[in-house]
Amino acid sequence: MITYNSMVNPHELSRRGWLQAASLLAAAAGSGVAQENAADTGPRTSTVEDRAKRLEWWHEARFGMFVHFGLYSLLGRHEWAMEQEGIPVAEYQQLAKQFNPKPHAARAWAKLAKTAGMKYMVMTTKHHEGFCHFDTKLTDYCAPKQAAGRDLVAEYVEAAQAEGLRYGFYYSLMDWHHPDGARCKTDEAARRRFVDYIHGQVRELCTNYGKPAVLWYDVNWPLTAEGWESEKMNKMVRGLQPEILINNRSGIPEDFTTPEQRIQASAAPWEACMTMNDSWGYHRADDNWKSAKTIVRNLLTCTRDQGNYLLNIGPKADGSIPPESVEILTKVGKWMDNHGELIHKADKCQARRSEFAQFTRQGNTLYVHAYFWPGETLSLGGLQQKVIAAKMYPSGKAVKFQQEEFRVRFMGLPMDAPDPLVTTLAVECDGEPTQDMNALRVNRKRESV
Repeated sequence: MITYNSMVNPHELSRRGWLQAASLLAAAAGSGVAQENAADTGPRTSTVEDRAKRLEWWHEARFGMFVHFGLYSLLGRHEWAMEQEGIPVAEYQQLAKQFNPKPHAARAWAKLAKTAGMKYMVMTTKHHEGFCHFDTKLTDYCAPKQAAGRDLVAEYVEAAQAEGLRYGFYYSLMDWHHPDGARCKTDEAARRRFVDYIHGQVRELCTNYGKPAVLWYDVNWPLTAEGWESEKMNKMVRGLQPEILINNRSGIPEDFTTPEQRIQASAAPWEACMTMNDSWGYHRADDNWKSAKTIVRNLLTCTRDQGNYLLNIGPKADGSIPPESVEILTKVGKWMDNHGELIHKADKCQARRSEFAQFTRQGNTLYVHAYFWPGETLSLGGLQQKVIAAKMYPSGKAVKFQQEEFRVRFMGLPMDAPDPLVTTLAVECDGEPTQDMNALRVNRKRESV
């Protein structure tokens, strides 16, 4: 039997009561889309000045690895299989007996993250399925007691530290396994038990594993921020870990927003979290892999607008990384070996209009990243500043250019792309580079017909 220990001992649901709760859970969760963007108003548990200081490393890091790993990795059919397939709790929890990833599998994750040019990692410590990878005193439904016999979060922390990476913890507030996980919405005694359980586990994560850099909440169904007592919970977190960053998915804004499966810039600090195929957890049949070129392009888009890119891997049940992920991220890493400085040291870039290139900036230098190489001549419209010099990056080879009123042409380039992923030109301007396509459209001379 799975036990749940809390500040108040929970009573067990009858089978009928659990089925009713599960039905409510499925209906309310709907498509399973997480609450991504809490309104940028409401309580926060830190000051603007404190946030700015804590976020300094995160803004420079720019690129991180998300790791979705759980019992669902055994099924290999997506991390939402338990709910979407209607698997009974008693049946699903038997997977814990089969879950035995190889020791220190996380070392390969961390090495791949470093190879790819990533600076931090975030791992699922408890996903919606309710199974915990860490050593918790509040339930037996965890890896040390029921599965591998090891603390998988401790192994992950050790691995990240060994590679010089900052580490963060994903933690789902929603829980499909806990007896009070659905009933807490309508039963105050259940809410009290469940909130104490959740707060207790968050306390454990913030007490027993060194200095986590990020606390990444997910899906705050079925309660409001008030019901979760999110402000109280996050104040506790900050008391234990004063330097930690907290995302917005506990229902209050905190440090950064989390657009999911899309890149959406905002005035607040933001991090786009995306998958490498269409699944977060391991899915043996999902072959819709993003190319290395697409991943670099996404990273450049985030960088341009001062956002972060948290890119996911879904290890297999034994902890091994799908070979497609390794191959793709290794290619990304080779590009980052030569261009990482342009990502980690980038300023916000106003230029953005091209059908074949993305832009980043450092000071008065505009970096033109051509993912669809145009050939011997590369033209840029609407640049408002005078070009002083142009070079290939990173070789530094000078590039000839000709500047007109509404365009700059860079000429004498190789017909074929020098870099198979993205080829970069460094364009030095006499001021911060800006692009005005409207002025081009309005003022460009039109010939009479």
